[in-house]
Amino acid sequence: MLQRKVLFISDHGDPLAPLGSKQAGGQNNYVRQLALSLEEMGYAVDVVTHWCLEDAPQVEHFGKNSRVIRLAAGKKGFVDKNELFKLLPNFYKEMKNILDLSEYEILHTHYWLSGVLGLRIKKEFHLPWFHTNHSLGIAKQLGTGLKDKRRLYYEEKILSSVDQIIATTPNEKQLILETVKSPANIHIVPIGVADTYHRLYTKPFEFGNYFLFVGRLEESKGIFVLIQSFRELVEKKQIPKNIKLLIAGGTESSVDLNKFYPNDPKMRQEIKGLEDRIKFLGPRNEKELANLFKDALATVVPSYYESFGMVAAEAQACGCPVIASKVGGLKDIVLPGKTGLHVTKGNIAKLAESMHTLLTKPHVLTELRNNARKFAQREFKWQHIAQKINHLYEEKIYETVR
Repeated sequence: MLQRKVLFISDHGDPLAPLGSKQAGGQNNYVRQLALSLEEMGYAVDVVTHWCLEDAPQVEHFGKNSRVIRLAAGKKGFVDKNELFKLLPNFYKEMKNILDLSEYEILHTHYWLSGVLGLRIKKEFHLPWFHTNHSLGIAKQLGTGLKDKRRLYYEEKILSSVDQIIATTPNEKQLILETVKSPANIHIVPIGVADTYHRLYTKPFEFGNYFLFVGRLEESKGIFVLIQSFRELVEKKQIPKNIKLLIAGGTESSVDLNKFYPNDPKMRQEIKGLEDRIKFLGPRNEKELANLFKDALATVVPSYYESFGMVAAEAQACGCPVIASKVGGLKDIVLPGKTGLHVTKGNIAKLAESMHTLLTKPHVLTELRNNARKFAQREFKWQHIAQKINHLYEEKIYETVR
């Protein structure tokens, strides 16, 4: 069977980077899972990314017909995504030297940095172009107050020039319609959850009852708010002594994996006095995370902004209720009172109150668990999502060759 070639550009999101490490989160997982799912429909997917993993090969195969192609763009090794913009001219030049871009039937860019490259490819090669934002500058501005004028300028240009925008939630689509003057066609296709999270596991976890946080150890993810809320519960004696807070994420260098303790001085100060109650697990693989989600009282996603909220979707697939900030895609991904609870971002007291609610109302917890799993089975299966994107690809390919 003749394979259709698709080019993914995920500039700062290497799909094979360890999840939870620097700049490795939801986007990396999305790119990898979508590529693997599209393979089943006859696609061969090339993912072009920055060569951030110095020990990794330049070309690495995964799945049946997918491969990652890493470009140094003049600076091999980790580069903060805020600095990657400067490398884009070299990135484009190197990409053209290595690949025949005219061979691809579809271009699909991920995040605005990759979209900047998409603008150049569209102009020179006229490929049908799809774009997934993964996060929006305006959402970050609304969530944190930080305004990135360059990013906002290019996002406006990308979202007006692309053939099709893939929005992952109704909230994202609405935000684009409200802030972009002449956006391209927008289709809502959610992000899927790997089959690992949809399976049931029976392995008990050694730490017992706990609340769970999964993600990068960054302030924008709300981790300090969560720790302060947990402290409030402990100090007010509103939480049993056997209940812990487990934190999965970060890198092996940022977490002491022998003591389950953070290496960062600020984080150590933040948990002072709670060292026996808060455990830092470092990066974990999918199966380990699935077991963590399955046994948690709830997963807490206290982010200041999220375009989608991958962790919330994964947790619910495991039958784990989610306490989430009422921001961005989390408004759609977590159904308040049905699959979890919403709280105002940054509100320590309200977050503590929600955690206390689940501790003291087991019947509510049971209902949320059942609903969460059913919701995820219906909404977050990669097979269904890949079928929707395949349909959009086919429509555009047909329109192009007609």
